[in-house]
Amino acid sequence: MKRHARITGTGRAVAPVLISNEQMDARFGEGVSEWIEANVGIKQRFHMAPDQVTSDLAAEAAKQALERAKLTVDDVDLIIVSTDTGDQPSPSTAAVVLHKLGARHTPAFDVNAACSGWVVALDTAAGLIRADETKRHVLVIGAYGMSRFLDWTDKHTATLFADGAGAVVLSASDTPGFLASTLWSDSAMWDALGVYAGGAKKPEERGFVKFVRKFPKTYNTEHWPRLLATTSDRCGVPLNEVKAFFFTQLNLRAIEAVMDGLGLPRERAPYIGDKWGYTGNACIPMTLDDAVERGVLQRGDVIALCASGGGVSMASAFLRWDP
Repeated sequence: MKRHARITGTGRAVAPVLISNEQMDARFGEGVSEWIEANVGIKQRFHMAPDQVTSDLAAEAAKQALERAKLTVDDVDLIIVSTDTGDQPSPSTAAVVLHKLGARHTPAFDVNAACSGWVVALDTAAGLIRADETKRHVLVIGAYGMSRFLDWTDKHTATLFADGAGAVVLSASDTPGFLASTLWSDSAMWDALGVYAGGAKKPEERGFVKFVRKFPKTYNTEHWPRLLATTSDRCGVPLNEVKAFFFTQLNLRAIEAVMDGLGLPRERAPYIGDKWGYTGNACIPMTLDDAVERGVLQRGDVIALCASGGGVSMASAFLRWDP
């Protein structure tokens, strides 16, 4: 019998330290809140406490996803953590998460595809479940601790980024849940946005997230519809039959423009950036978990994921909701 994969549980972790737009105004000595709310949609963001690290948020989200899937960590056959803000360069943050969950020998590794990484990790997990009958339940976690990489003299980055984590349990299934995916890159933009120090290239420098050069304003609005159309064709589900679209949450206006261009209601694209800020590779699973909690999804609904991140890396996936 052909093996498939479906999501059986979701979870999230919101960092505890609230930073409002008004606090940003006070820090920078100018009115940044009006611009960021009007142009991006962010009203506030949450950062980790001083004694927290990225793996703490990842473990919290994972525990919630396991509980909702009615599983324990002993039922998990693999853990994949998507992060570009790990606890340390090596070993993997996934190894730390495994330890914090109380397990020892479960395979665990990181995926770094910047802010598209969680969808890439989900695609990886689905492929492994389909190919390997020993993989029954895979924890797929997106974890973001970008507050530790902020330059507090740079209002363009410090006002955007937040911390958080989202997780799902992806389980083997007799019926299709994960329907299709599309991955894409544009290496011409590798040096536009990122943390360009602290690694092998500049080990002596502390790394800060930077917009080194501007992305074209239409970058996501041009490429997201193309990725969605390709994935739609691959699974045979028309875009107008998709119940909910989960996009990278960096810019609400880009999401609205894409939905308008597709001729679909904006309400089908949930947004959490207004209340939690931009949480990078964690934002899509956090948005999904929020939608589940609010009762947005019904069994049998098709959902679309569409993510973009530095590199540039992009990923799209269609799933049938069957928890």
